[in-house]
Amino acid sequence: MKHLRRELWFEVESRREYRNITPLVEECVRESGVREGLCLVNAMHITASVYINDDESGLLADYDDWLEKLAPHAPIDRYRHNRTGEDNGDAHLKRQIMGREVVVAVTGGALDFGPWEQIFYAEFDGRRRKRVLVKIIGE
Repeated sequence: MKHLRRELWFEVESRREYRNITPLVEECVRESGVREGLCLVNAMHITASVYINDDESGLLADYDDWLEKLAPHAPIDRYRHNRTGEDNGDAHLKRQIMGREVVVAVTGGALDFGPWEQIFYAEFDGRRRKRVLVKIIGE
């Protein structure tokens, strides 16, 4: 069985951002040499997510608006977590909603997506380096 483990590092300057990381993951699949298998992509930080959806600017703005309504950043004193000196209680909740990871089949040496599917890294508490794990296994 072939396998590959890579860490993708990101430093987002703003508090929140949504990045299409599909090309980076596709590069990992090519490097792995796996033709048939699975590709796991997961955020290794508890205030960031990895998810799959359409890369359409209106949808990305809708996600951001929706998440901010569900778990607004301010006022920060609404979150007990922030009593620890943090200001990112909302980011933990946003991550929980959007999820930690995705698994995509690898077929014929490529990510086996449905129409319009793309992999995104979602940052909810940026301004420092964070990483995403890509683990590919198969034949």
